Amino acid sequence: MFKIFIIEDDRGLVALLQDYLHKFGYDTQAVSDFERVRTQFEAFAPHLVLLDVNLPKYDGYYWCRQIRGISTCPILFISARDGKMDQVMALENGADDYITKPFDYEIAMAKIKSQLRRAYGTYAGGNNERTLNVAGMTLDVERLILTRGEAKVDLSHTEAKILDELMQKSGVIVTRDRLLEKIWDDQAFVDENTLNVYVTRVRKKLAALAITDGLQTVRGQGYRLIPNWGDVE
Repeated sequence: MFKIFIIEDDRGLVALLQDYLHKFGYDTQAVSDFERVRTQFEAFAPHLVLLDVNLPKYDGYYWCRQIRGISTCPILFISARDGKMDQVMALENGADDYITKPFDYEIAMAKIKSQLRRAYGTYAGGNNERTLNVAGMTLDVERLILTRGEAKVDLSHTEAKILDELMQKSGVIVTRDRLLEKIWDDQAFVDENTLNVYVTRVRKKLAALAITDGLQTVRGQGYRLIPNWGDVE
């Protein structure tokens, strides 16, 4: 049974979310102490987090960073703040998706199911370990780790999916539509800016491995991984 952790201070909405999620067979737990969110998260060990932006004490961006520091589980923001920068900040702080209140429960459930499939189910890659290597850079698809020489960075599930596709087609243009199709099977609900944010995050992860110009934007078409960095001696 998948476990979903709800970080939301609107108790009425929490009750509605829990009732709805229980109908689909999910186990849930809501935060009871907003000063101990991380402790409760670690104790419950959820498969996915639903997180509001406006919270007592610290905001959702803070708790997203705290969770992302110890887990790669999918994080979905659910917030009444509908500005583009709010969504960008959520993604840049480690979230996987953003749902704006008031929301349609069927769309919210589709996004939850999609993230769970990506992380643990049909599209998760199975139990067999799989790695990709391009010019000395290695992606461990299951462990969500990117390495080059002695340097190593952790990835989110979505970052790993993007790199998986780009590395499999190294040197070839991968269209934006292909990346959206590969990563989000409910792409009709994906904001155009979302992919831009994730590509920026992938570039930061590559920069941490001293790869600064390996991911090329091909205007009007998509992206191409150019393996021009060479092996680390």
